[in-house]
Amino acid sequence: MKVLSLLVLITACAARTQDLSGRMFTFPLETNRAYVKFNTSRRDFNAVTVCHRSFTDLKRDHMLFSLSTPNSPNDFLIFWDNTNKEMEAHIKNKKAEYGGRDYKLNTWHSICTTWDAETGLAQLWFNGQPSIRKFTISGSNIGGPVNIIVGQEQDSHGGGVDMKQSFVGMMSDVHMWDYVLSACEIQNYVDERNYTPGNVLNWRALDYQIVDKVLLEHTKTVCY
Repeated sequence: MKVLSLLVLITACAARTQDLSGRMFTFPLETNRAYVKFNTSRRDFNAVTVCHRSFTDLKRDHMLFSLSTPNSPNDFLIFWDNTNKEMEAHIKNKKAEYGGRDYKLNTWHSICTTWDAETGLAQLWFNGQPSIRKFTISGSNIGGPVNIIVGQEQDSHGGGVDMKQSFVGMMSDVHMWDYVLSACEIQNYVDERNYTPGNVLNWRALDYQIVDKVLLEHTKTVCY
């Protein structure tokens, strides 16, 4: 078997914009240092959809996506609560909990999370299956300079990380939109069919920065 891999093992690299189609970030160590920062000039959101695919064998709490602002470290956080076996969406420090998800270890999962400021409703789509919509907070946008990372969970704007909440595993196809994605578009994303890429974060034209021990690899293996 020949494994095609492009390994990036860098203490800190400069930000770059790159098409990461067919690639993934690998977080190989439990640490409070390694993460990937996603860069965007956007500062105001009255709605959000975030989709990603992840693969892990962690049997503890861990983050999946962390967006902070100076006013709120958990302005948009996706988090696995292992004790209660719940996926959590934290919006402006308000939490919605989603249980009953078969979050299997060593399996790729596609997870999309939506929120709308007008209604305050958040929803989780787990491998294409929608949750009920739950109220979090309404009436105000996510605003201010944003700091978006994967690999670590921010308890303060750009910091306050905890090794025991870090992500260890692989992550791919991270997209973010400034609107609530339709059910059909989410299903297309899950099925890896043609879908509209994120207009805030676009995996096919991603502006990102790797910090510490994170690897950039191909997601496919080719056998001859």
